[in-house]
Amino acid sequence: MNELRKLTIKEKALQINLRRDIYGSFAEIGAGQDVAANFFKAGGASGTVAKTMSAYDMSFSDAIYGMSDRYVCEPRLLKMLEHEYSLLLERLPHLADNTTFFAFADTLEALNYERTNKPHGWIGLRFQTKPGGDYNECILHIKMRDNDALLQQQAVGIVGVNLIFGCFFITDPEELLVSLVDGLAPGRIGIDMFRLNGPDFAHVDNRLMSLKLVKNGLTRAAMFGPNADVLQPSEALYKKNVLVLRGRFRPVTHVNVDMLLTARRHFKREPDVDKSKIVVLTEITLNDLRADGEIDDVDFLARVDIICALGQNVMISNYPEYYKLVDYLSAITRGRKIGIILGIYNLQRVFEEKYYTDLRGGVLEAFGALFGINVKLYVYPALKANSKEVYTLDNFELPENLRGLFEFLIQNNKLENIKGANMDNLDIISDNVLAMIKAGESGWEDKIPRQVAQAIIQDCLFGYPCAPEQREEKIKKLALKK
Repeated sequence: MNELRKLTIKEKALQINLRRDIYGSFAEIGAGQDVAANFFKAGGASGTVAKTMSAYDMSFSDAIYGMSDRYVCEPRLLKMLEHEYSLLLERLPHLADNTTFFAFADTLEALNYERTNKPHGWIGLRFQTKPGGDYNECILHIKMRDNDALLQQQAVGIVGVNLIFGCFFITDPEELLVSLVDGLAPGRIGIDMFRLNGPDFAHVDNRLMSLKLVKNGLTRAAMFGPNADVLQPSEALYKKNVLVLRGRFRPVTHVNVDMLLTARRHFKREPDVDKSKIVVLTEITLNDLRADGEIDDVDFLARVDIICALGQNVMISNYPEYYKLVDYLSAITRGRKIGIILGIYNLQRVFEEKYYTDLRGGVLEAFGALFGINVKLYVYPALKANSKEVYTLDNFELPENLRGLFEFLIQNNKLENIKGANMDNLDIISDNVLAMIKAGESGWEDKIPRQVAQAIIQDCLFGYPCAPEQREEKIKKLALKK
């Protein structure tokens, strides 16, 4: 595989062209026929290319693929793949016994003449791995970051060749993912959604691939829904009111659930929040996933399995600082309200000036982004260390030089105590619960939602030690609890 990874784009295209069992069509809209062009330039393209086409005029495009509200979106891409792939099967039945067919499509918004837009696009491949087999699909959303339209077209051409080559010649999903930017300087192309499915890839968990996108630096944030479907953040959060809870969720406790429920009630009461357009996100940073060393894929899936089972959307990000996360979300939501849920001790860390020494404006520069006109922080109470005193914004402790800044935020409705919190849960600390689970101690089940406890016991998550015959008995006992 290392030798394959060293191939140039021309060599990859040529290797495909020389295979007489790989044959298909190209449909490219929005940035020229740059992918197909690489196959023609490599030589021997007659053995690979059944058809190439572009339909730039909307009337022509609609006549071929059907009407669409938007032309650069996933539904449009899927229509293109369906149409082109179906034509291959319909018109080339005499080749079906010895040919693996493919249909490549992209729909792109390249940099406009005024350079005022945000270039992006959808790229996909529908393909067989054996003649007569069912098709697989690989779909990705890209962001084109070159400041020149021709360079963007060139980059798209490279990604397209890498995608086709990877789907036919690379068996490891993460290697396929990383190979998509082979031949490109870092930062020219971002990929914030990747989905690989089909009968030959039933073993691929695309939530894990979302993690790999962030881990490998292809994007700073990736997202999937409670049904485990990967989502493209800019589409899922566009003009939505977003409420975010950051955490390790190892495991989800009663405190996490109460933070979400109580903060959501506050958020819905905001006058500038459209209740019909609220999206709640549970967010995990790479730092939190690496808290115990290297990222453990099994541990990651254990966490997100539980979060998804609770009906929550998940975002994985490489934004350790809250203000950078808010800056990212603000660009997507287009001025809609953003709510950040955090515990009082996390707020105390937000005020620590040592985290902003790399900024010319220090804490003020960071807070300018964090507390923008559309942002509000909802603060969950805690118990003071070695005390039964409840710690809230009302008795918040911070250095005197920051007291004026804190009062300004309070007076301008940027910080709000979460009221109605379940005080009986304030002594629950997730690290302590995790230690109890690993040690096989009793009592941890009462500190987390019942369905979470059932999942931990059933699947022996988070190091829970249990023999198979013990699991059913413990789950039955949990089911009897109210």
